[in-house]
Amino acid sequence: MHEAEAMGPISAATDRFVKTVAALADADVGGTTLVPPWTRGHVITHVARATDSLCRLLTWARTGVETPQYASMDARAAEIEAGARRPVRELVADVLASAERFDHAVRALPDAAWSYEVRMRTGELRTPAALLPTRLRELEVHHVDLAAGYAFADVPPEAARWIIDDLFAAQRRRTGIAPLRIAASDSDLALELGVGGPTVTGPQAELLGWLTGRTTGAGLSSSEPGPVPRAPYWI
Repeated sequence: MHEAEAMGPISAATDRFVKTVAALADADVGGTTLVPPWTRGHVITHVARATDSLCRLLTWARTGVETPQYASMDARAAEIEAGARRPVRELVADVLASAERFDHAVRALPDAAWSYEVRMRTGELRTPAALLPTRLRELEVHHVDLAAGYAFADVPPEAARWIIDDLFAAQRRRTGIAPLRIAASDSDLALELGVGGPTVTGPQAELLGWLTGRTTGAGLSSSEPGPVPRAPYWI
């Protein structure tokens, strides 16, 4: 997807995320999520700070000066903890401000920077173009994590497809990944890792939930006997 085209789905995902957060009461901020022990406040704060971390990587690509995604994992955890108990008004403002910084960082990139590789906290090398689906993934998956009425079935099919394509592209850059094929029953999605693995089939939204470790694959089927296998570690 072209960079200019990519910002549309990202902006739309941001709007949906903000709408859900803004509808929360302050008492809801401490509610449970799909990623315990994080509360909703932790998840929302993480989305904002992860956005800033991507801005740092985009600065690296633009300037050529190494700018780590996070100072350390301890610093990352401390930032999330520090912001997790703020009222909804402050959380919304933080998400919107970080989204504006990301938008500015993307639009400030010169053409040459789009092919410059930077290193994510996981050690994976990505160009700015490959960071864009990471931003979309953070918004959509963590939106579901809030357990506030937004489900994987609510993720627009085009956005879900882009995220799944990116997850498989990342897996292909790794070693030791077990062969796997997925096929959506409600779209033309069909992707393969290696050769000879099982084929996991089901609705695209269910595949996204399973691939991101949020669901067990109860709505999916495998070409091999027994339950659906565990999805490959996705980060």
